[in-house]
Amino acid sequence: MTTTATHTYGYADLPQLMGLMTGDEKHGPAATSTLDALWVLYDRVLRVSPGTADDPERDRFLLSKGHGPMAYYAVLAAKGFVPEGWLSGFGSYDSPLGHHPDRVLVPGAEIGSGSLGHGLPLAVGTALGLRAQGLDGPRVWVLIGDAELDEGSNHEALAFAGPAGLDRLHTVVIDNASASHARPGGIAARFEAAGWSTATVDGRDHDALYAAFTAPHPGRPHAVVARVESKTAA
Repeated sequence: MTTTATHTYGYADLPQLMGLMTGDEKHGPAATSTLDALWVLYDRVLRVSPGTADDPERDRFLLSKGHGPMAYYAVLAAKGFVPEGWLSGFGSYDSPLGHHPDRVLVPGAEIGSGSLGHGLPLAVGTALGLRAQGLDGPRVWVLIGDAELDEGSNHEALAFAGPAGLDRLHTVVIDNASASHARPGGIAARFEAAGWSTATVDGRDHDALYAAFTAPHPGRPHAVVARVESKTAA
């Protein structure tokens, strides 16, 4: 639960917060597919808050699946990073909450995202940068969609991260069966082949997500494949 000056927010409040955001470019399925993973991360895992959003020792969360940011904005509002009042202006010309997040406008956003395939390479670079600065406490999390794995840039990034031993790097793959190209053995097998630790879980099960997010993986980056209902399901 999160308490602001006037409200206490929990997971049950997220649909109401998302309902404040309207418009024709909501990318609803892309947003709702991420809702549970985002909540578990911000509620139980990430070491970052509105008061520590600029702390060098904070955990970094990068939303690569930036074309469906409604769930992200709802969670940020629930956790006090952005005012609830911003949500109703979502996507309007004068709103800081665009159809893709902008890191200079949205408090708590680490990157401007939405171009598929950029988030994981940025997360690798972030992990490398923290290592170069001697900051071994912060963890780097990036949330991508399964369709992003159609992009070659992601394969270069995950192929590098395993041998580099980036054990502060974590990737959450939201699998809603929207990828165009099948992978022999499934998504997790691709990461495992590159030396990652992996877990595949029900993307709506909060306890399973938490266990997967917090599983030890010494010396290796970690990928969690969160399976949710198909994007094309009725």
